[in-house]
Amino acid sequence: MRSVAMIIFPGVQALDVSGPLDVFAEANAFIADGDGYSVALIGPERQPFRASNGMLLVPDVTYEEAEPGFDMVLVAGGPGLPEAAPDPRLIACLHSIVGAAARYGSVCTGAFALGHAGLLDGRLVTTHWQNAPVLARMFPQANVDFDRIYIRDGALLTSAGVTAGIDLALAIINEDHGAAVALAVAKRLVVVAQRQGGQSQFSPYIAAPAEEGSPIAKVYLHVMAHLRDRLSVADLAERAGMSPRSFARAFVQQVQATPAEFVEQARVDAARNLLEGSDLALKAVAFECGFGNVQRMRLVFAKRLGVTPNQYRASFRRS
Repeated sequence: MRSVAMIIFPGVQALDVSGPLDVFAEANAFIADGDGYSVALIGPERQPFRASNGMLLVPDVTYEEAEPGFDMVLVAGGPGLPEAAPDPRLIACLHSIVGAAARYGSVCTGAFALGHAGLLDGRLVTTHWQNAPVLARMFPQANVDFDRIYIRDGALLTSAGVTAGIDLALAIINEDHGAAVALAVAKRLVVVAQRQGGQSQFSPYIAAPAEEGSPIAKVYLHVMAHLRDRLSVADLAERAGMSPRSFARAFVQQVQATPAEFVEQARVDAARNLLEGSDLALKAVAFECGFGNVQRMRLVFAKRLGVTPNQYRASFRRS
C-alpha cells in the first residue's frame, strides 16, 4: 500500500481534503489488494476541528506524532492560509516527514505552507489563480505558473484551486496505475480524467484601474467601449494625452502588459462574457469583440485559454 499523509488545520478547505482522498479511496476498488492507497490525516491536535465550511474533521495523528515513512505528503489549502502567519508546528512536521517521501506537495493554497517551509525555492509550482500573484511575491525564488491546473517538478506536486486537487490525484493514479484506472476512477466520480485548458478560463484578465480619472483609467474605458476599433498605440496614447513612446512605457509599468496585450486581453474577456451569456454566433462574437473573424478568435483563445470558443461556451454557458 502507498501511504498518503494529508496535512490539515483549522479553517482548511474541506474539498481540498476530501477531493483527493475520495480519488484515492475510489482507486482502491480498481487496484489489486495491497497495491492501493492508505490515508492519514495529520493535524495540530487529535480533537475535531472545523473546516472553512463548518465541517468537522478529526486528525489521525498530530503534527508532533507524525513520523517519516509516508510515500506521499500533501498539504491542503485554506482561505486564510495566504495571509496567516505560518504555524511552526506544521512547518516542523513538514521538515520531519517530507525528506523520506517519494512525492510531496500541496493542494490549492497549501503551497504557502510549502513556501514557508522553504520547499518551493527554485521549483516550478502553481496555486489558485487568485492567490498566485501573492505566492510569487512572497516566495520570489519559486517559479509560479499562474495557469496550470497541476504541476509536477521532480518529487514536488502542486495544484491549482480546490477541485484541482482532484485533477492532481487523478494524475497520480495515472502515473502509478495507468490511464485506464485513472479513467475508471474519473467516471466513478463523474469528473473528466483530464480537463482541457488551464486556470485562465476561470480568471478575468483585466480589472478596472483603481485610480478613476487617471490616463490609464481613461484608456481602459475607451478600450472597453471601442473593441471593434483598431486601437493602435498611437490611438490609445492620444486618448491618454501622452506621446506614443511615453504612453507605451508608462502603460507597461502600471499594467504589467503592453498596450497590444491589454487590448487582446480585453477582447478575450468581452468574448467570454458573450459566450457565457448570449446565443450570438461565433462570427458575431468575433466581430463585436474586435477579433475580425472567427479564425483569429480561435487562435487567441487557444493561446490564452487553451480551449476553443466552442469549448469555452460548452463549459461556462449560463442558463
